[in-house]
Amino acid sequence: MELHDYQWKVIAPALEGKNIIIWLPTGSGKTRAALYVAMRHLEIKRNAKVAMIVNKVHLVHQHYSNEFQPLLKDKFRVISVSGDNGEEKFFFSQIVKENDVVICTAQILQNALTDDCKEKHVELTDFTLLIIDECHHTHKDGVYNKLMEGYLERKLRQERNLPQILGLTASPGTGRATGFEKAVDHILQICANLDTWKIMSAETQSIDTETKNKQPNKQYDLVTERGQDPFGDKLRDLMREIHNYLQDLDFCYSDFGTQIYEQKIVELEKEGCVEGNRKKRTCALHLRKYNDSLFAHDTVRMIDAFELLDNFYQEEKSIRTLEDPSERFLIQLFCDNRATLLALAKDLKFENPKLKKLEEILQERFQSSSGSRGIIFTKTRQSTHNLHDWIIANASLREIGIKTAALTGAGASNQTKHMTQKQQKEVIERFRHGHLNLLISTSVAEEGLDIPQCNIVVRYGLMTNETAMIQARGRARAENSCYSFLAKTGSRETRREKTNEYLETLMGEAIKHVQNMPAAEYARKINKLQMESIISRKLKNEKKKELKNLFKPEDVLFYCKGCDAAVACGSDFRTVEKTHHVNVNSNFE
Repeated sequence: MELHDYQWKVIAPALEGKNIIIWLPTGSGKTRAALYVAMRHLEIKRNAKVAMIVNKVHLVHQHYSNEFQPLLKDKFRVISVSGDNGEEKFFFSQIVKENDVVICTAQILQNALTDDCKEKHVELTDFTLLIIDECHHTHKDGVYNKLMEGYLERKLRQERNLPQILGLTASPGTGRATGFEKAVDHILQICANLDTWKIMSAETQSIDTETKNKQPNKQYDLVTERGQDPFGDKLRDLMREIHNYLQDLDFCYSDFGTQIYEQKIVELEKEGCVEGNRKKRTCALHLRKYNDSLFAHDTVRMIDAFELLDNFYQEEKSIRTLEDPSERFLIQLFCDNRATLLALAKDLKFENPKLKKLEEILQERFQSSSGSRGIIFTKTRQSTHNLHDWIIANASLREIGIKTAALTGAGASNQTKHMTQKQQKEVIERFRHGHLNLLISTSVAEEGLDIPQCNIVVRYGLMTNETAMIQARGRARAENSCYSFLAKTGSRETRREKTNEYLETLMGEAIKHVQNMPAAEYARKINKLQMESIISRKLKNEKKKELKNLFKPEDVLFYCKGCDAAVACGSDFRTVEKTHHVNVNSNFE
C-alpha cells in the first residue's frame, strides 16, 4: 500500500498507538491513510479489532467496497453493517466476534453499546481501534458525541483497554465563533470530545499536498435583482391579505420569502396549536406554503413556484369539508387569484435571472470538454427536483450532452418526496461510471461521498457555514476546476459566503494555535473540558428524568392539530430501537 509523504507524516503518532485527528483536504487520501493504520494495527496488536464508524449509510458501503474489503480481504475478515442489511444488526455481538474489521453507522454501534439484548450488545473494549469518519460531527447531542461520552466516562474512571481513537476530517469548523479565542475553544472542545493527543495536518508538506489536491478557481457569479417582479409582488399581496384576515399586523413585508419569516410562521402555527386557535394555526400553515412558493420563485422558475402552491390547494380542496370559515376564506382567496398568478408565472420577461446565469456557467464548462462532470448544490429537495426538470426541458443544455439526476436525502419529509438509500446508491453509481455527468444535490453530497473528480461545482444561492463551503468546494478536484458561488448581488447569501472565507482562515489559525500549545497546557485544558462535559451530561440526564416523572403516561393526551380532538394518550406509544415511535392502540386513526 503506497502512501504520499504527507500521509506518512500525519499517521506517524497513530502507528505508535496515540489518539489523533487527521485534518487533510477532501480528496487527499484520509481514508487510505486510516486504512494503513488499521492494517498495521491488526498485524501488530494482539486480539486486535477495528470499527470504522460513519454518519451516513451510503458511506458504509463506500468504505467497505472501495477501500477496506479490496485491500484487506486476503488477510482479515471485513464486514459492513447498516440499516440496509438489517438482519446483521440484530446479531451485532456475534458479527463483532467473527470479524476483524466492522464498518457501520455510528447509530448502530451506539444502539449496540446500550442494548441489554445479548445478541446485540457489545462493549467499547471489544474494539482496539475506533476510526471516526467526518469526526467534526463529534459535538453537542450528535451520535458521535454520545458514543464518545461513554468512552470518556470509562477513561476518567481509569478503565483499561479502551480503543485507540482515529478521527478524520477536512473541516473541523469554528463552531459559530466570531473571534480567535472562541474558534480555539471550539477546536479544543472537539479534541476533548475525541480524547485527542494531537491534530495532525500536512503543514511541512503543504506544497506536496497542494500538488495532489489542486484547489479549484473560485468565482462569484452574481446577478442583479429583477427590475420588476409582478408574480412575487402578487404572492406578497396575498400573504398580506391573510395577515389582515388574522388581524395580525406584527409582520414585516420585506421578510416574506425568507428563512426569518419561516421561523416566525412556524412559531405562529405552534401558538395556534397550543392555544387551540384553529384560525391562527390554519392561516400559519397556508402562509408557510406561500413562503415556500416565494422561496421557489427566488430559486427556480416562476411556474415551479406557482405549481408548488397550486398542488397544495388542489389537495386542500380534495380533503377539506370547508366547514371551517378560515379554510373557506383561504381556499377561496387562492382560487380567486389563481388565473392571475398563472398568467404572471408564464411571463418570461420576469423570469429568474439566476437560471440564465446558471445556464451560461454550464454551457461554458460542458461545451469546452466532453469529459466534464459537475455538481449543483441547492438548499431544498424541492429546488433540487425543480432544477432537474428545468435542465431536462432546456434544449441548449441537452444539446451539449448534459445528463443529469437529482440526489437528495433518504429521510422522510412532508415537504417533498425522498429518495431511498437504494436510489441514492444507484444515482451515485451512474455518476461514477459516466452515465450521468451532472448531479443536482442537497447537502447529502457535500461530505464523504466517493464522487469522481468534478471540474465544476456550483453553490446555487446557498447560505451555510464554512464547513459546508469547504466540503462542497472539495468536490471540484479535477485539473482547472471551477467553484462557482451563484447568488444575488448584496444578498444575505453572498455576505455569508464572504464570512465563510474569513472563518476558514480563522479555523486554520485556531488549529495551528492548538497544535503549537505546550503539551502540559494542552493536556490540562483537555482534561478540564472532559470533566465539564461529563458533569454537564449528568445534570442534563437528571433533568430529563425529572421531566419524565412529572406525569403518568396515561394522563398525557395527544391532540390532532387538524381538528383539535384528543386522539391518543401517552401509554399508547412504544419506542422501537430507541428511534421510532409507534402507536399500538388499534382505535387510533
